[in-house]
Amino acid sequence: MDDQRRVAEFVAAHELDADPAYRVLDLESEVGELAKEINESTGYGDAPDEVDVATDELGDALFALLALADSLDVDAGAALAESLDKYERRLEDTGSAGSGE
Repeated sequence: MDDQRRVAEFVAAHELDADPAYRVLDLESEVGELAKEINESTGYGDAPDEVDVATDELGDALFALLALADSLDVDAGAALAESLDKYERRLEDTGSAGSGE
């Protein structure tokens, strides 16, 4: 079973359904918690090699992202494949994965 389906089944089993607007806010909150951990563990950038992130915090962000994808009826795996293809094309065309914006 893929991770998006596992999240969807968990959400359904525990009656945690929410609309996409709530899911985006939840994702933003979870990514903010990751940023806080990274900022604190690196002394707010003074020691960039000291990054320390709790795996459950990263898992919370992944859960929120997969729940958002499911609430939008987006196949997260297909979206990732499309994104990887886009980055591959950029690297081939420009030598950089960035959008240049």
